[in-house]
Amino acid sequence: METQGRRRAPGMSPQQRREMIIRTALPLVAEHGTAVTTGQIARTAGIGEATIFRVFADKEELLDACVAEATRTDHILSELTAIPLNVPLPDRLAEASAAIEAYLARMGMVMGALHATGRPLRRPDPSETGRPPADARTDAMNRTRAALAELFEPERDRLRLLPEQLASLFMGLMFARARPPAGPEAPSVEDSLDVFLHGAFKETE
Repeated sequence: METQGRRRAPGMSPQQRREMIIRTALPLVAEHGTAVTTGQIARTAGIGEATIFRVFADKEELLDACVAEATRTDHILSELTAIPLNVPLPDRLAEASAAIEAYLARMGMVMGALHATGRPLRRPDPSETGRPPADARTDAMNRTRAALAELFEPERDRLRLLPEQLASLFMGLMFARARPPAGPEAPSVEDSLDVFLHGAFKETE
């Protein structure tokens, strides 16, 4: 009687393997910076080290790909557009701020770890990573601003400024919060949103 051999699961395409390796490498790069080894990444990914070099020319190309992944904005755009518009505006903005702060934190950890371990802060060459030209950064910021403006749209008639203007102010607030405070301890997200929505003055009777 014939015995059927086990059918092997379909292998990853080179692009899928690249993406898997980058996802595995990101937290290791954030922790170790340039000191991370391809051996560490391979062990964590459960693959042979040689597999990394089938899809990346060298470690530098892999680090460039990690920087490109950490600075991508499509993930945050997906999160912003998924926020329901039928919840109160403060709740919408709280979700948006959490998404933006998580994105900035991840980017800061990766870039900071690389810089702290001797790698110059530079954006990878698009020809090396498949990323679009630098103009795409402006386009990404505009798309993020547009997604934030949509969160203000249901209250358009009650707003002092246009949704697009408020989106720009909100982005400025979020980016400012990502920087270390120059003076006293930075206010909480809740306090920052409260002042953003209601102003700096206390309520008067």
